[in-house]
Amino acid sequence: MGISETIILIAEDDERSRAALRQHLQTAGYQVVEAADGEAALLQFERFPVDLIILDVLMPKMTGLEVCQWIRQQSDVPIIIVTVLGSADDRVAGLEMGANDYMVKPFSGRELVARIRAILRRTQRHHSPQETEGRSSKLGAHGPKPYTAIQAGVLTIDAATRRVYKNGQLVRLTEIEFHILRLLASEPNRIFSRAEILQQIWGYASSDRLDTKTVDVHISRLRIKLEDGKSASRFIMTIHGRGYTFVAQG
Repeated sequence: MGISETIILIAEDDERSRAALRQHLQTAGYQVVEAADGEAALLQFERFPVDLIILDVLMPKMTGLEVCQWIRQQSDVPIIIVTVLGSADDRVAGLEMGANDYMVKPFSGRELVARIRAILRRTQRHHSPQETEGRSSKLGAHGPKPYTAIQAGVLTIDAATRRVYKNGQLVRLTEIEFHILRLLASEPNRIFSRAEILQQIWGYASSDRLDTKTVDVHISRLRIKLEDGKSASRFIMTIHGRGYTFVAQG
């Protein structure tokens, strides 16, 4: 799918901000549909075959987080949350609702377009086995080989179904959390830098402006889920100043 065929939904209640976003995206070659509140965003999502959504958090009728949660029950379409709220709790809230990424206002149009391109590259790389049939040769050296199951101690990472089991019990992860865990577990004891994780999971180029806090938030949530609500982790270790590594537990 080319850029000119990609449809992006902008859900933003501020008219000037929405117009600026529209200009940046149309200049980059994307098709744009718009919504000025949460309810309108859902109507536009149902009306058009949207490929990516930009959601402002503070919208009338339904917040961006509520819209994100509703859409995640229906679709895996990529979602970027944009907000003036920059605390870790705010980022976690958006990511927990299923957003693929977040951006804190103000940000440049160039950075937004780079994020969009990176997310679309990543989502095209991580399609289901049926979607990627006949295209395996195009999957380069980004992360572990596609759709292989990984047994890592008490964890079973089933790439075909995108499910993780701990001692046979399902661990519910978001899409991003799953791909981070699978990447780390594919090479136990190897140290992955935050920048490398961003490049392999999000698809960012090394020249992109990289917000490594995104990785830290996802790792934190992933640890809690793997450890039944505890923040400490036996599986994913922080190597200070270098990144993260996976240690399989028996």
